[in-house]
Amino acid sequence: MDSRNTPKLFATGIPSFDLLLGGGIPRRQTLIVAGNPGCGKTILCSQLAFLAASRGLPVVLATVTSEPHDKLVDALSGFSFFRRELLGDKLIFVSTYASLKKGAKEARDTLLHTVRERGAKLLFLDGLRSIRDLWQDEARLREFLYELGIGLSATDCIGLFTTEYPIEKLMTLPEATTVDGIISLWVSPHGGRRHRRVEVVKLRGRPHLPGAHLFQIGAEGVEIIPRLETRVPSDKDFVPPSTRAGFGLPEFDGLMDGGLPLQSTTLMAGSMGIGKTLLAAHFAAEGARHGEKTLFVSFFEPPAALLARAQRIGLDVREALASGMLTLMHHPPSEREADVLADRILAEVARMGIRRLVVDGLTELELSIADPERRRTFLAAFSVHLRAAGVTSLFTKEVSKIAGTELDFNDTPIAILGENLMLLRYVELRGRIHRVMSILKMRDSKYDGNLREFEINDSGIRVLNPLRSAVGLLTGQAQPIGSRIGGEEE
Repeated sequence: MDSRNTPKLFATGIPSFDLLLGGGIPRRQTLIVAGNPGCGKTILCSQLAFLAASRGLPVVLATVTSEPHDKLVDALSGFSFFRRELLGDKLIFVSTYASLKKGAKEARDTLLHTVRERGAKLLFLDGLRSIRDLWQDEARLREFLYELGIGLSATDCIGLFTTEYPIEKLMTLPEATTVDGIISLWVSPHGGRRHRRVEVVKLRGRPHLPGAHLFQIGAEGVEIIPRLETRVPSDKDFVPPSTRAGFGLPEFDGLMDGGLPLQSTTLMAGSMGIGKTLLAAHFAAEGARHGEKTLFVSFFEPPAALLARAQRIGLDVREALASGMLTLMHHPPSEREADVLADRILAEVARMGIRRLVVDGLTELELSIADPERRRTFLAAFSVHLRAAGVTSLFTKEVSKIAGTELDFNDTPIAILGENLMLLRYVELRGRIHRVMSILKMRDSKYDGNLREFEINDSGIRVLNPLRSAVGLLTGQAQPIGSRIGGEEE
């Protein structure tokens, strides 16, 4: 599109909201923010009003009820965006209740007069449904919104209106066709949780991010986290590097021709207590030792416990932590959603220049994706984001059974989408439990697919010889065919 014909944008002051809107609100347009009571409409619009006023832009905040303005001010004063010194100066409150009772023309003239007098660049009108209930006249409401929109456009002022209708109801009303844009907010139950969502349903003449996105309310106001899938960087020109990211374990690295391919995604699946976290810690420590900034994200094990476990096998990462080459991020199991977790991880990756990432506990990340149908696309997008950032990533996942014949990764999208897949498992043979590992997949790369026994003791992790003395090892229920396992006589 010719830049001369591109509409100028009004920055909301909330970067994630501007991203959702495709850069901001097109100038001289009117928008409705719709949703049931309690979903955050007034907080969102009030935050936009205060942020605009703090940039020196005059703002008019109009209420349609007879309630005193100090009640709204008290409700907003707990948010960090609230600045009392702006009231009466850059941000002016006006009640339209009396003029609304007189009629549409009187209400419109009151609002436009105040906007012109103040030179306002934003009008926030809180409560369209109250106007509808007051007038009980659709033709009058349609005329009011139409003429108000023309008047605001002539003065280069954005119109922001709230209504307490859910989007399904609003789309059947004349308000939906009169305004230039519609933002929908709603709260949906999911188990014991309630999720807030936001969607740009309509925005005239402006591309925007489609679909529903995470919407949160905190001490600073609203936070919007767009769905990861809607902002995937292009990797069509990506050429896999030929170099490797090793674990610092010669026998283990040898199975993978030196380590994991750089900028690849790997799933390490294994039984409970098999050694996934310790192998992942080796991968992180080796990256730090080679000057690659590494981020280790743990959902269950706090940093102190992780350090203690690593030290017990001779892996000391205190120097890497002190130098800043290794960072531990602990997210205990909670009700955080996957978009929040991924957003924070990617923010740290960008801020610190991370080159290796370990996510210890993929199941927790998967379960935090409220919609199971999103899991494949979400994890695929996450993988692309990491690859585009130049990150080699390793995910660990606990399999449901310590030993058994069932081995199915169909419910684990990253196993299908990731380039590399390795399995660690316990097997029982001749009355003893053994640890075995196997590389099941390495895309476009050489690897040793033999089953290998490995051991973990105070001296570290050691990979033993290939296992050729039994069948059924991968299922965890081995049947001996000879007299040797792990290179030892039985």
